[in-house]
Amino acid sequence: MESRVKIFGHPIHPMLIVLPLGLFVAAVVFDAIYLWRGFSTLRTVGFWNIGGGIVGGLIAAVFGLIDWLAIPARTRAKNIGIWHALSNVAAILVFAYVFWMRYSSPGFATTRGLFVVQICALIIALVGGWLGGELVDRLGVGIDNDANLNAPNSIYARRSRAA
Repeated sequence: MESRVKIFGHPIHPMLIVLPLGLFVAAVVFDAIYLWRGFSTLRTVGFWNIGGGIVGGLIAAVFGLIDWLAIPARTRAKNIGIWHALSNVAAILVFAYVFWMRYSSPGFATTRGLFVVQICALIIALVGGWLGGELVDRLGVGIDNDANLNAPNSIYARRSRAA
């Protein structure tokens, strides 16, 4: 089943999820270093990484929703897709809670308790990412219908279809 929203022949949703996931991982790493070594700059970087991850995650979710709506009803892919979406939205909401709590703290500092919450949110996001991989790798969601080991590149294939 092909993705409904593409750019230059590639689905947009999988391209967009890399940024928020990377920002959330980086926030956890920077906050861990801040809590361990006390580098004040890293607490601020971690805070803004969370903010960027939330925005990026919400943008990616819009394109994911468009693709999910195209999955046929009563299929395993539709079911996995809803769990994928719910887990990722839950992770974004938990990170939003952490962001909100840190916004009012001096220097956007995290605490050990909020750090544990961030790790839980990251685990939820990783489960959501694994479910997304299940959709693509096992169930073929978002895969070009003409995909094969000798398929032409996406730009060339697009031109030849239009001709």
